Order: sequence, then C-alpha cells, then structure tokens
Amino acid sequence: MNSKELYAIYEQHPIITTDSRDCPEGSIFIALKGDLFDGNKFAAQALDKGCAVAIVSDEQVYNDYHGTGQMILVPDTLQAYKDMAREHRRRFDIPVIGITGTNGKTTTKELVRAVLTERYDGMATEGNFNNDVGVPKTLFRLSVMDEIAVVEMGASHPGDIKTLAETAEPTCGLITNVGKAHLQGFGSLEGVIRTKGELYDNLATRPDSVIFINADNEYLMGILPKGVKAEYYTCDDAKAYANVYGQMIACDPFLRLKWRANGSDWYEVTTHLIGSYNLDNVLAAVTVGLHFEVTPEQICHAIENYVPSNNRSQLTETEHNHLIVDAYNANPTSMAAALDNFSLMKVSPKMAILGEMRELGESSREEHVRMVEKLKQCPFDEVWLVGEEFKSIDCPYRKFDDVEQVKAAITANRPEGRYILIKGSNGNRLFQLTELL
Repeated sequence: MNSKELYAIYEQHPIITTDSRDCPEGSIFIALKGDLFDGNKFAAQALDKGCAVAIVSDEQVYNDYHGTGQMILVPDTLQAYKDMAREHRRRFDIPVIGITGTNGKTTTKELVRAVLTERYDGMATEGNFNNDVGVPKTLFRLSVMDEIAVVEMGASHPGDIKTLAETAEPTCGLITNVGKAHLQGFGSLEGVIRTKGELYDNLATRPDSVIFINADNEYLMGILPKGVKAEYYTCDDAKAYANVYGQMIACDPFLRLKWRANGSDWYEVTTHLIGSYNLDNVLAAVTVGLHFEVTPEQICHAIENYVPSNNRSQLTETEHNHLIVDAYNANPTSMAAALDNFSLMKVSPKMAILGEMRELGESSREEHVRMVEKLKQCPFDEVWLVGEEFKSIDCPYRKFDDVEQVKAAITANRPEGRYILIKGSNGNRLFQLTELL
C-alpha cells in the first residue's frame, strides 16, 4: 500500500494514535516498534478499544486479525507514519520553516513562532516533538487555518535530518549552530556538521527555498550550498552584505540588544532570556520575521514578550535564592556557553550545580576533564558536580552520584542568598532541585 492509499484511509479516519492506552473512537492506531517496545503486540487491543484501523508490520499479528479488514500490513510502520504525514503536509501550500542545530533550536523555534504569529495564524512544534515520531505528529496538526508552520528537527545519528526534511518538505531553513553533542551517535564534530547540513541539502533541491544563516558561523558558511537564496544575520558590522546586524547591550541578567536591518534605524529590545549566547537566536528570529514582512515594531513586541519555559535559560526567584535553570540539555558547547555567561554576570555569591553530559561516546571523559579545567578559571564561590563522569575526575569540587544525593544535601543544609546556575542534561533531573532551593 503506497502513501496516497494510506493517506486516503486517514481522510476517512482523521485521528492518529501511537499509544494503545489512548484510542479515540474511529481513530487509526500506528503500531510503532522500537528497541524496547513493539506496538504490534497491542494492535488488537487498540481495535477493541475503539480504533477503526490498525497499521502493523508483524505478519503473524496481521494474519490473526486481518479477516475483519481493520488491519493493514506494511513493511515499516514508522515509515508509513512519515509517508502519511508527508501526504498531509502536501495538502497545504504554505511556508514551512525547518529549524535544527546543536544548541538553541527550541528557543529559536519559540522566538520565530512568537514573531510570526504577530502577523500570521500559524503552527509550530510543541515542546520537544522534533524526532522521527514527533515531526509527523507535528505535521498532522496542520489545518486550513494555518498560514505558516515552524517545524523543529532534532538528530542523534547521521541521516536523521535527511529523513525529517524529506517528511516535512520545508520551504525555508535555519541551522542555529553546530557543536559537540550526541558524539556517541555522530562519531565526531564533522559528523554533526554533515548531519545538520542535511537540511541545507534538502533545501537546495527545492526551487525558491531560503536559508537563514548566521554569517559569523564558519562551519555553517562552509556548507552553505551554492545557488540557494540566503539571508544573513551577524554581529560583525564589517559584513555589509548581511540582512540583519545586532549588538548586545547588556546581560544583567536578561539579554538586552539592539538590531537593525540593511542600514535602517536601530531597534532596542529587552528580553526575558538569560545568556549572551541567545543573541544569535534573537537575530535569527528577527531575520525570519523580516523575510515574512513582519514589521520591526511587531518583531520587537514579540521578542520582548517571549518568556522561556521548560527549564531553558530560566531565571527563577525563590524565597531563598536566585536560580538560573538550564537543565534541559547539556553538551560541551552549551555547558561552556553557560559557564562563560554566568562568569560575566555581576552578581555574588555564585554557585554552580552541574550535571554530567550524556551521549559523548569515547570523548566523554576528555570533555568532562576539559569542563573541570574550565571551571577552575571561573569566579564561582562553590561548585557541585553530579554524575559518574565527574566523579572520577580529581578536582576540588563537591561531587554527587545523582540528583537524589543532591536533594539530600540541600535538605540537610540549604544554600541561602546565592545566585545558582543549574545546568545539565534532562536525564540528570536537576530541574527537580528548583523546589528545594
């Protein structure tokens, strides 16, 4: 059964579920299969609960149930899901902006969404649904009400962005940056660059596509395809060809900046973002907004009113401390940026609670040692390190096996009156500390 035939079934039953615990009446159940789960085992149960159709890849399951006509056998249920989502996306002749990058892609996606919705009715990836299951889920949310869409794409292995871009078929694209993340899957920084660059490769095949690019990023400029229209943003006033130029005014602790487009008047913006590294993310959103004819005043309004959530560069004032919570993702690039920014903040006393960085493969110990050496140059009054990778490194900092040990330490003797940076991967669960600090 080809993608058009599968989509015809969707048109009859326009609700899709991949969870056998959630089976709306008349919906389609996609029996996804992974390393630790097999949705085929629950296909019959999903039909009994109310699904009208189940798409499966297990021939035995199909043979046991196919007489009712409710089961459809395909070679790969995930590919069928993506094919159906692509067919749905093709029903809408609207701009689709694909966003990926090692760091900042979710914040940039949210800023772009905020800017574009000043003028358009649109849809964007919710939360972190940016993988090969989340992107189809996002595309199926497209409706006749949408004039524009922003689709975030994540990757942990070579080829991931290629397949996501083939599913979403973006008309525009933006790579925030490239850095050392998921090295266990990519193998090297060069592998990261190649994989993120798959978005550029996809756009190069599409007529009238546009790439929004940071002219200051040598890695991205090095893989920009020839012949594709590009719109540039920069912090370097010598790059006169850039569409948008910006400067940081201060970051104390919120980022304040000014920007202008093509030599126009300056616009000053005070954000709710922590970290000078967010300057590039803001300029990216400005560039996208201007391309889609959002006015400078509307752009400034959107950026000034955007408040980050989901433990990404959040400033939280508690009864006891000032917390800078960036506990959703951590890799060598983002960790170093967070430490640099916290070092520059003119506040005192400073404390850092850092969780180990995940999925770095053979480079893991080297990168953690490098981070400890960087910490020794930082003007922090106290440092707590969490996780096995930090535990084996000889250093003068307090160490903990996991977040539970940190919680116990806080309960026994809570720090008071401090500015505390909480930085780590989501798997460290350091976001749980905010309730105690």
